[in-house]
Amino acid sequence: MRAGALDAYQDSLSRAQPLSIRTADGRTIGLNLQRWLAPVDSVDQTVLDRCVGPTLDVGCGPGRFVMGLAAAGHIALGVDIAEAAVDLTTRGGAAALLRNVFDRVPGEGRWTTVLLMDGNVGIDADPARLLRRLRGVLSPGGRLLIETDEDVAVDDRITVRFWWPDARRAVGPEFHWALVGRDALEAYATSAGYTCSETWSSGGRSFTCLLR
Repeated sequence: MRAGALDAYQDSLSRAQPLSIRTADGRTIGLNLQRWLAPVDSVDQTVLDRCVGPTLDVGCGPGRFVMGLAAAGHIALGVDIAEAAVDLTTRGGAAALLRNVFDRVPGEGRWTTVLLMDGNVGIDADPARLLRRLRGVLSPGGRLLIETDEDVAVDDRITVRFWWPDARRAVGPEFHWALVGRDALEAYATSAGYTCSETWSSGGRSFTCLLR
């Protein structure tokens, strides 16, 4: 992500201020910071119930999944490139590191569960590369739990900027992201060597479990 692109996100996390992303063609996509800053809800719990063993949350944000896992007695670690997100996670009593997932992470090849929640399968607008990378993070037979777009067919690369809805203005430089639905994810997963073991929906959100 380009230098300075995270500033608005970090400010919004610190202030619990509404935030969206705005595409180059003028679409606005809301980000649910209120949910991300809250404890895990009943929909999130369907993900926690499927976590097995040591769990890595990629793009952990303010840490609700890591906190929920730790409270349930799991070994859990979050990684994020936003310092404010890592600070919020650690202040909440959970473990997190300031780290890009494409750099080496602790426990390479030994995580039995990895999470990609809240649209994080779109990181760097390259889901195929991301899935290949996470095969090296997971243990043999490990599971990758992914939240996909509510549109099962979407497979878009988008150029976006953060957007403050209260001020109705974009802020910071452009960066690249991807929107990936369940059908597209299954195709990426097959090419990256995963087996799709389960899909489920809850509260209008969609999820997939891939096995390494």
